[in-house]
Amino acid sequence: MRIVFMGTPEFAVPALASLVDRGHDIAAVYTQPPRPGGRRGRELTPSPVHREAEARGIEVRHPISLRNAEEQARFAALDTDIAVVAAYGLILPQAILDAPRSGCLNIHASILPRWRGAAPIQRAILAGDPTTGITIMQMEAGLDTGPMLATLRTTIDHKNAGDLTRELAERGAGLLVDTLRELSKHRPVAQPEDGVTYAKKIEKAEARINFAQSSVQVQRQIRAFAPAPGAFFELDGERFKVLSAETVAKDGTPGVVLDEDMTIACGTGAIRPLTIQRAGRPAMAVADLLRGRPIAAGTPLG
Repeated sequence: MRIVFMGTPEFAVPALASLVDRGHDIAAVYTQPPRPGGRRGRELTPSPVHREAEARGIEVRHPISLRNAEEQARFAALDTDIAVVAAYGLILPQAILDAPRSGCLNIHASILPRWRGAAPIQRAILAGDPTTGITIMQMEAGLDTGPMLATLRTTIDHKNAGDLTRELAERGAGLLVDTLRELSKHRPVAQPEDGVTYAKKIEKAEARINFAQSSVQVQRQIRAFAPAPGAFFELDGERFKVLSAETVAKDGTPGVVLDEDMTIACGTGAIRPLTIQRAGRPAMAVADLLRGRPIAAGTPLG
């Protein structure tokens, strides 16, 4: 098939690679424009999808908007069979949705209609969902409201957002190429009207650990924001990101360190951080941190 691919983060890279490897003709790749990054944020850094497309010799386009007629005409001129969208980052106007002969397919990281929106993986972990998955969806004007062509499920267990994103990216790429191979056999199924939830964008303030919650919920918060942006607490004006932790059957004043292993009391129960990262430093085991930076029992954490 002649395909236009639209995606930006690492999550979308396996899908693009799989389409190329299966012999599809990628007419162009649309992605978000390069953003400030690199050393001290001075260099413009292309997205992961941008880098993958360039490495494979595919034309890359990164318009700021798709709402103007000129950009829509450029898109239509590609004369594609279908568009594949994976975490692109722009709303597609109706003219874009209508341009490919078979419309636009979206790879969404949840089982719709649960967790429509920007952050389905993090929201599923925060909510304590036992399972999540991938939905291949025919796109329409609404926010992730289109009919479904295929789904797959996986257990969340104790995976963090990074682990789950990598798993769903790889499995979603496989589901996508399978769906395209037998596209005529996949009849679109309308999403159920019950069970709709929305995965709003993650706000920076949500990454601050709230030790007044139960230890189970604090651990979910840590997993949902690992490896980035990283759930954190502050001590003596320094930010500490907790990247992994276990729950412990201890009680105390929420936010107070209980012992020499840095067990921290929560609203109910406690957590014991396992991996932590200080500002500007690599992640390390908590035992290594405490050898160079002891945190005494009774210390309150902000």
